[in-house]
Amino acid sequence: MQKLKDQTDAKIALGQKNNPEFMKGVDALIQEAKTFQLGKHALKIGEKAANFELPNPLGAAIKLTDLLSQGPVVLTFYRGSWCPYCNLQLRALQAKLDEIHELGATLVAISPEVPDDSMTPNDISAMDFTVLSDQDAKVASQYGVAWEVPEFLLKHMEVDRNLDLKQINNGNNKVLPIPATFILDRDGSVTWRYVNVDYRTRSEPEEIIAALKTMSK
Repeated sequence: MQKLKDQTDAKIALGQKNNPEFMKGVDALIQEAKTFQLGKHALKIGEKAANFELPNPLGAAIKLTDLLSQGPVVLTFYRGSWCPYCNLQLRALQAKLDEIHELGATLVAISPEVPDDSMTPNDISAMDFTVLSDQDAKVASQYGVAWEVPEFLLKHMEVDRNLDLKQINNGNNKVLPIPATFILDRDGSVTWRYVNVDYRTRSEPEEIIAALKTMSK
């Protein structure tokens, strides 16, 4: 299977070809965010993750403590089913899900979308991991990965992509998570993490597998 980085790089290249001015603006925003170390407050390795209780697409409340009682948890924050880079990432994780399960871990994906809309009929709904809704981004904030989206990107979403984040996220139209992945041990401590303010860049599933294998030794 093609590496996730190769897939996202191809998506970026296509965007640069089709909408070069927008992509230049994104590059500038990402560089500014990195300059100010956006995401520097994200949970670090060894820190204890905050417990949470969030609804799944059926409205059932899922607690982190219940998930951890079954073994390690791979927790990934994504922007939403409307984000093409998120969909590439989630498909890549789905392809490695059997290996994740064989290592005793549970995969959980969190976005701000409301439960009824957090899975699209032909994509995320076909995946076999837990999807949860963090509508007000409070959990993302607890994990240090909440990002107040710049007006430049909000305008692009509204005008160019016809996205109504206020409706999609049940009132929250300004805060999205920085795409980030944490591996938590059964005690809820962070044993591995990937945090990058550039929403076009994600961790490779193979890196997650390798980290889980290290934990199992």
